[in-house]
Amino acid sequence: MSVRPLPTSTPSAEGVDATGVHALLDALEAAPDIEPHSLMVLRHGKVVASGWWAPYTADRLHLLYSLSKSFAATAAGLAAAEGLLRLDDPVISYFPEFEADITDPRSRAMLVRHVASMASGHVAETHDRALAADREELVRGFLLLPPERDPGTFFAYNQPTTYTLAAIVQRVTGQSLTDYLRPRLLDPLGIGDVAWLRDRAGRELGFSGLHATTDAIARLGQLYLQRGVWEGERLLSEAWVAEATRSHIVNQDDGWSADWRHGYGFQFWMSRHGYRGDGAYGQYCLVLPEQDAVVAITGATDEMQKVLELVWRHLLPAFGTDPLPGRGEADAALAERLNRLALPPTGGKPAPPERAVVFTPYEGGCAGLPKLTAVEVDADGRRVTLVEDGQRLELGCGAPGWTVTEGPVPAAVSGGWTDEDTLVLDVALLETPHHVDLTCSLTDRTFTAKWRTQPLHSSRIGAMRAPRDSV
Repeated sequence: MSVRPLPTSTPSAEGVDATGVHALLDALEAAPDIEPHSLMVLRHGKVVASGWWAPYTADRLHLLYSLSKSFAATAAGLAAAEGLLRLDDPVISYFPEFEADITDPRSRAMLVRHVASMASGHVAETHDRALAADREELVRGFLLLPPERDPGTFFAYNQPTTYTLAAIVQRVTGQSLTDYLRPRLLDPLGIGDVAWLRDRAGRELGFSGLHATTDAIARLGQLYLQRGVWEGERLLSEAWVAEATRSHIVNQDDGWSADWRHGYGFQFWMSRHGYRGDGAYGQYCLVLPEQDAVVAITGATDEMQKVLELVWRHLLPAFGTDPLPGRGEADAALAERLNRLALPPTGGKPAPPERAVVFTPYEGGCAGLPKLTAVEVDADGRRVTLVEDGQRLELGCGAPGWTVTEGPVPAAVSGGWTDEDTLVLDVALLETPHHVDLTCSLTDRTFTAKWRTQPLHSSRIGAMRAPRDSV
């Protein structure tokens, strides 16, 4: 389908000081532990700043990790409005085939609203234990684990709660989350292609695994900011938006960072400013009702609180109450900067090895990449092939900057020969937050490889893509 572009404006016309956006860009780019991939800022329903750091692009799907939860909860809100599920129904009532197995009174007392708000009564993450209890049916495995507290009285960030909510939606609708959302949310919002990882049971995960564009994140945030109305049409009930974006249960654990202690709604975090959906390694949908603004960010970082601190410090003060006259040059300078954003490539010379070379894993293996069995470099130095589990991924390399290769696993490669013996390559897996750092030695024809951020679903390079039926 053709995607309708969001309306645009200049920062100054919407009361946003461009210097604040510049300051945020400066801070993100200066932080050694933050790699920004994209930024979109909406004010009064209009895009006032947007940019993608090359080799990432506006049309590229990006793994959202737990930001997927906010989309899954939205599907639950739509199903509730259609009378297909009720928040005060026991979870077990949607899975009668498990009725005889689930005997714990707290498990049986767990309501849909409890899994929607991560208040199942469990005091810690249960994903691994639930899988151990039933690898084929995660809902059953989850319900077999007796909660330590009464449901509704304790918050624990817990993947199977969201999975169970998503499983209920898929059961009562008879559709995948994506298929159910397409005519009710995605198409009305103008969101194009998305892709969601599935599990062994064939269900879309719900708690993670959604691949979507930054634009899709921004549109979801804007819909919630507008309390469920889009272009004059109500898509979500106002009551659902109010329930989803208020604190149902407070997390007072001092082990959490500052912006993770303000309560949890229906798959949205409350923040010091507004509320948000977020996902591992820096995927954000920030909704700021007081500023009438939405900020969408993708990236790769372990320092998620730090990204929020930078937004609060630099961008938040830039939102004024009135248009800013006479700022045309500042707006134009910001737009020009946003159009040329780029990640610095890894350095190195393109000198080829003069003949094809096959590198094998150093000391027989690579931490985190056990199935990467060879790295092959062509004689002209323009192609590197990663061999994993019998599969070959051929990637361009050797040119200055980033060399992008489309295909089953879209990737960009930078780097080169740092000396006559050492080849260093940065492989950015463009539909995810992940990079593989490769170092190859001509002396002993070996290589080492490591993840810069550790993937949470699979450690196979071949899995670092949006799931597509045609691939």
